[in-house]
Amino acid sequence: MSDSTPKLEFETSRENSPYAKKIARSARVKEAIIKGFFALNGMAALVFIILIFIFLFKEGINSFNHIGIGDFISGTKMDSDGVTSRVYEWYPTSENARYSLLPLMLGTLLTAIPATLISTLLGVAAGIYLSEIAHPKFKEFLKPALELFAAIPTVVLGFIMLVVGATFFQDLFNPVNRLNAFVASMGLTIVIIPVIASLTEDALRSIPMDLRMASYGLGATKWQTIIKVILPAAFSGVSASVILGFGRAIGETMIVLMASGNAANFTAELFRSARTMTATIAAEMGEVSQGSDHYYALFFIGIVLFIITFVLNLLAEMIVSKMRKKNTF
Repeated sequence: MSDSTPKLEFETSRENSPYAKKIARSARVKEAIIKGFFALNGMAALVFIILIFIFLFKEGINSFNHIGIGDFISGTKMDSDGVTSRVYEWYPTSENARYSLLPLMLGTLLTAIPATLISTLLGVAAGIYLSEIAHPKFKEFLKPALELFAAIPTVVLGFIMLVVGATFFQDLFNPVNRLNAFVASMGLTIVIIPVIASLTEDALRSIPMDLRMASYGLGATKWQTIIKVILPAAFSGVSASVILGFGRAIGETMIVLMASGNAANFTAELFRSARTMTATIAAEMGEVSQGSDHYYALFFIGIVLFIITFVLNLLAEMIVSKMRKKNTF
């Protein structure tokens, strides 16, 4: 007792010394500066995003002052006999301009849905391999390589699909159009697979090891454990990865601009040329005159894209949040 008392008094006096107080005060100031710096950056990013959204909606809503909401569904066209009919066309540069968004939305879905379906099969399989099967040393190389593959510029992938992919699929399927929605969807598949694979692997790794051990203890094999135990438990995370991959496919621009044929056809044929909403904005915004009907129509397409991607990201975040709460408790 007598030995510890002087030591305790020495520690107390050292903590209360002017030098110790100065160091503690300096540490608190540095911590406050760092917190303020990150808070300022976060607020600045939020403000910039809000300003972008305000500008987008301001310009897009003006389209209703120039174009009727029904004209975004279908337009009118007069044939050589003078008969007027309703058509689903995006032809804003015509003397009788048509602003139907249906061909653009259909083209977006024709490229995004097949890409998402194929990427789900391959990406989930890759995620399962990384999480449950791959050797740790091989995984240390494979996962960074997969994530690095996702960083390849999409314009490069678009050029490859334009030069190599289109010719390959033309010889294989003999499609109506050399550049079509299917070629673009194959290019999107290459982009989405790393996204789904990486997020699937993270979701599977979040499953507690006790669940695997319990399955093995009941006599299940490794594949039975993966298919009947781990995948159902990680279903929320896997489905969120698929939704995010679908959102990435809808928002992609360069691949679909270069490989889809860029023709706004109102068709559900996968091997016909198509045009997506993102490609329309990228191809036409640089040439349109500011303040024209065409200009406001392009901003309205931006609003539609924003709503779609916002809903998809919100849905994915809700699913991931639910999965986190489930794993926590």
